[in-house]
Amino acid sequence: MVVKNREQASATVRAEKRIFHNTEECPIRNVVAQIGDKWSVLILFALVEGPDRFNSLKSRVVGISQRMLTQTLRDLEREGYVSRTVYAEVPVKVVYELTDLGKDLVKPLYQLVSWADTHHDEIRRARKAYDERS
Repeated sequence: MVVKNREQASATVRAEKRIFHNTEECPIRNVVAQIGDKWSVLILFALVEGPDRFNSLKSRVVGISQRMLTQTLRDLEREGYVSRTVYAEVPVKVVYELTDLGKDLVKPLYQLVSWADTHHDEIRRARKAYDERS
């Protein structure tokens, strides 16, 4: 394609860029937003090691409140990443574990977490430099 002027070039570039809609059909909003919250990834990675009970998860995900752990586990269960099994014992035993979908999800998340670990110092330096400039 031959571009005749700067205005046409800008319109062509705009037409080629992906547009993101803030709707329920958007995979970024509808899927990624759930796992991008403060606690979901930590809980998913805690469950990589195998099924676990609520209080054990609470002690392993340091800083999470009981209310937030309950809500996040419900959200992860609703999304299909975590299953909740209740055993009719006295006292009642409840176990959470990753579903096949959850196990599949943590694979690419592991790459992100590894990247974050590798670049953490660099990111902290960038933040510090930015804050000093501001």
